[in-house]
Parts: sequence; structure tokens; C-alpha cells
Amino acid sequence: MRNLVIIGGITHPFAASGAEFASMLAPHGIASEMTEDVEAGLARVARGEFDLLTINALRWSMTQHEKYAPHRARWSFALSEQGRAAIEGHLARGGALLGLHTASICFDDWPGWGRILGGAWRWGRSSHPPFGPVEVRLDARGHPLLAGLPDFELRDEVYGDLDLQPGLVPLAHARAAGGAWHPVLWEREVGRGRVVYDALGHDVASLAHPVHRRIVLRAALRACGLPLAGT
Repeated sequence: MRNLVIIGGITHPFAASGAEFASMLAPHGIASEMTEDVEAGLARVARGEFDLLTINALRWSMTQHEKYAPHRARWSFALSEQGRAAIEGHLARGGALLGLHTASICFDDWPGWGRILGGAWRWGRSSHPPFGPVEVRLDARGHPLLAGLPDFELRDEVYGDLDLQPGLVPLAHARAAGGAWHPVLWEREVGRGRVVYDALGHDVASLAHPVHRRIVLRAALRACGLPLAGT
């Protein structure tokens, strides 16, 4: 099976974390490619070249604050109609989609992205404490993504107060340093495909954490309809 990892953006080591993610999947028969060219990558998705589409990027309009002005020429992004159709078509055909961490901030010019992913960043309301110690509480221990796994702690960012889709059932919550608990993991079916979003995964260390790594691996395998035995 083939996986396209879309990477790129500010303040996160996307190339390194994308490579870490790809290394998890390779022993399970999923070969990954990474690209910063969103539109070219999605054109290949539209042609049916990939079974799994992973968004591990921070690509959005960057119009909300002048602090982003120095980065706009390189990273500001608006998803084309063709790009939107590529994602929708991928899921309609039964393709898999995994969103990691900043995926919920991406494509802010397209309301349909939040409906697909299950949640989206709302400027003026959503926020996160500084990167630091995080507690993760697993809420659905009987779910295949979490079976046999304990609650855990790691260093990451906890995104709070996202716009969540009605009826969304979180599989895990997290909080930073005694703060409020926020949903950080869920899965849903869109079209004939399966979508999983994991709001954690700021860097390689987060993805390499022994419990979190197993959750992310299971998320990718399950989204692709592959067995989870041994994970």
C-alpha cells in the first residue's frame, strides 16, 4: 500500500516527524512519500496513486495576525477546487485519511475540511498552552486503537476548543499542566473511507513515545483496513 504524507509549514519539524511516521509504517507494508507541494500531491491522490493520505502540515491562509507576515510568501496557502475534490474523491472511493496535530489548522478557507476531519481550529477561540508536559487519558479502552494501552504522559501541545462536528465521540482527551481536558483523538467514516485525527504529534519525540507510537500506527493501519494484530 502507498501513503502520501503532506508536510510543510512553520514552527514544527514536519520533515523529521514525517520521516518518523513513515518509518513506523514501512514494516507493515505501507510505503510512504513526503511532499511539500500540496496541489501536486493531491493531483496524484486524485489519480488513485495512494491508499492513505496523511496531513502532517501547517498550511493555511496566515491572514489572522501580522506576526505571520514574514512567512506568508513561503507558507500561506489556499486549497484549490481541484485539491478539495481530490480529498473528497479519495474518501468516496474508500481511501484512508490520517490527520496529525496541525492538520486541524490547515485549509481554513474550506469549511468542508473541518466536516471531513471532524474538527477544525477556530481563530479567536481555539488555543493551546505552551509546548510542555501533557497527560493523556484514554476514554475508549475497548476500541481497537486503544486496546491494552495505558494512559500516558509526554511532551506536546494540547489543542483546545476546536470546532467539533456534531455527534463526534472522542477516543482520548489530554491536558497540559493541570489545565482543562480536551479531545485529542477520534475516528469517523466519510464516504466509503475512514478518517482518523490525532491532535498530538508536535515532533519526533511525541510520535516516538512508546504508547503514542502504537496509537498512531494503529490509526494508520485501521484507516487502511489492515489488521492490527501485533501492534
